[in-house]
Amino acid sequence: MSEGFAGKVALVTGAGRGLGRSFAEHLAALGCSVAIHGMRENGPAEYGEGTTLTETARSIGEAHGVKTIRVLGDLTVGAECARIVETVEQELGPIDILVHNAGGDIAAAGGKPNPNDAVGIKEVDVRAVLDRNLLTTVFICQQAAQRMMPRKNGRILTISSIAAFKGNDTSAIYSTAKAAVVEYTRCLAAQLRPYNITVNSLAPGDTRTGRFLGTRHVPEERLVEDGTLDRVGLVDEVTRVVEFFAGPLGQFVTGQVLRVDGGSQIWPA
Repeated sequence: MSEGFAGKVALVTGAGRGLGRSFAEHLAALGCSVAIHGMRENGPAEYGEGTTLTETARSIGEAHGVKTIRVLGDLTVGAECARIVETVEQELGPIDILVHNAGGDIAAAGGKPNPNDAVGIKEVDVRAVLDRNLLTTVFICQQAAQRMMPRKNGRILTISSIAAFKGNDTSAIYSTAKAAVVEYTRCLAAQLRPYNITVNSLAPGDTRTGRFLGTRHVPEERLVEDGTLDRVGLVDEVTRVVEFFAGPLGQFVTGQVLRVDGGSQIWPA
C-alpha cells in the first residue's frame, strides 16, 4: 500500500502526541511528507510523550527519511487555519491528505470540564469544547477543500469519537460536538463528490494514549493487549485505519464513519 503514498503531502492536526503523532508517524513511514500541527510548542511534554513540537517533527522526519515541518496555530480562528495551510503548501507542496485530529474534551484554558454534562458545564467550557472540536473541523476542512477542489483530488479524514453515537450523561457537550463533526463530515463529502475528494471520519473508542491513561483510572483487566476485544485499544490499532481511508483502497469510499472500538458499540449507523 505504501506505493500509493510516496511523494504525497499530509497535514495532521493535533499531531504533537497521542493518536495525532501516531497518524503522522504512520503516514511518514508510508512515504508522505508531513506537516505536524500543534497549538502549543510544548504540547508533546504535557503527558510525557515528547518534548517540543519542533523536536517531534524533526524526529519523525529523520526516522522515516521524509520531509517534515512543524506548524503552530489556533484552529478555532479561521485566519490561522488559512495561514497554516498556506505555510504547508509553501514548504511541502499542495496538500493531498488532511487528517484533522485536533480536539478533545478538555477546555481551551486546560483541564477537563467537570462535570461535562448537559446542565452542569459552565458557559466558558461549553464554548471551549464546541470550538475545539466543531469549529476547528469546519475551518481547517474548508481551507484544505478549497485548495483540493481545483486539482480534483484529495483525502480528508476527520477524527470524531464513539461518544457521538450514544447518549452520555457525563460528557454531553463533548458528545454533541463530535456528533456535529460526524454530520459535517457527511455534508462535506456530499459537496466534494464531483471533485474526486473523499471525506470520511474515524471514530475511536477508548485508546491508551498518554492523555487517556494520565487522566483516569483504568482497571487492569482492560489494559491487556490481546485475547479479548473488551479492552482499551492500542494506538496502532486505531492508526492503521488511516492508511485505508487515505490510500488506494479508500479511493471510492466517502461520507462514511468507522467506529474503531473493538465492538463496544454494535448497531447500525
